[in-house]
Amino acid sequence: MTAPAGRLPERVRLTPVQAAQSGAYVGLGDSYSSGEGVYDQDIEPVNDGADRCHRASGSYVPVIAETYRFAGGTAFYACSGATTGQLLTGQWGHPPQISRVGPEASLITLSIGGNDAGFSKVLTACIAKLPWSSACVDQDAAVEHRIGQLRADMLKVLRELRGRAPEARIVVLGYPRPFPQEPVASVDNLSADDQRWINGVARRLNDTVGSVVRDFDRAIAAFGGPGSAEYVDAYEAFTGHEVGRQQPFLNGLALDMDPINVNARSYHPTGEGYRRFAELINEQIAAGPGRPLNNYRLTTSP
Repeated sequence: MTAPAGRLPERVRLTPVQAAQSGAYVGLGDSYSSGEGVYDQDIEPVNDGADRCHRASGSYVPVIAETYRFAGGTAFYACSGATTGQLLTGQWGHPPQISRVGPEASLITLSIGGNDAGFSKVLTACIAKLPWSSACVDQDAAVEHRIGQLRADMLKVLRELRGRAPEARIVVLGYPRPFPQEPVASVDNLSADDQRWINGVARRLNDTVGSVVRDFDRAIAAFGGPGSAEYVDAYEAFTGHEVGRQQPFLNGLALDMDPINVNARSYHPTGEGYRRFAELINEQIAAGPGRPLNNYRLTTSP
């Protein structure tokens, strides 16, 4: 009796990089993902509608797209000012970012939550206060309340993303500490105490988002599902390059003089900052979620 030729297909578990590259890469999120800090009105936007969303080629998303070869290509739809709710419902009359995600997505990156916490408004109130005023830290209770509400909203975002792309690796990027751990001088009308408090807000925000992401991934793993939810804690990412340092990775206060207005790039990453973000995410893509992924491909051999 002759043995049958060939073998039955075998399931081979994908490595983290293989899983990420197997389909499309979709870059979503807020201004820390869109590239607000390096956006220039004189440069043509990255894609349709980006003039309101400030999607810039200097963001980390294009860097990642050039680093890896994604079988399904890359889509970049992060939008400056986005909240968790707007990620699901849309901004400026554009389709919701979530609608850009389909089952072919294998890697999704995003930063989100800062606008839910009102981070830009918090900074504005701190900078615009009288120098001797406690108006900055007096916002603490309101900020704490908004961060507390973010937990349920973040969970909703993750559920929506996973429902649309059940095999994707979802990588959520946190926010950097904007000021040195131990500030020694006033910066942009922010005292050392103000700076320490703002750093603490960033820490609380990151801890909340990171906790939701990690819990969500544990649920995926418990049921043996494909894909993942992974958190990249960027809080210490700019250490030595915070606002007030000689080579900051964050823009400080930037003013437009005619008329006088705070430029949106204020307190957003510089080009070096976005490249640092790209390094962190590329490292995460290579490392994976710290557990085996349940993403497979079928192979046959003679």
